Amino acid sequence: VQLQASGGGLVQAGGSLKLSCAASGTIYKINDMGWYRQAPGNERELVAVITNNGNTNYAESVKGRFTVSRDNAKKTVTLQMNSLKTEDTDVYYCKAEVRRSLTFGLRDYWGQGTQVTVSS
Repeated sequence: VQLQASGGGLVQAGGSLKLSCAASGTIYKINDMGWYRQAPGNERELVAVITNNGNTNYAESVKGRFTVSRDNAKKTVTLQMNSLKTEDTDVYYCKAEVRRSLTFGLRDYWGQGTQVTVSS
């Protein structure tokens, strides 16, 4: 199973970016999909998560600005980031809870990380 993230970049404060992540490989079912971020020396923290039923949960710091969505048929998760702030600068990672087959248990898979830089 591989997760391929894309969409990071440099944007001015107040601007928008959209991150996308696609899962591929042998996949029977995907449960939660989400986005995390991590700054150097810090722990990885949750940004937003979405269940396979479409329920969402957000970090307090991004509520009202970020929107997570998914396409179950395409096995993708997207993070629309609006009203970006300099403190949103981080490396963003997508994650998926994947069951590869009926005989496999759930396991977390991570994307490679994409840099988001917000300038003042």
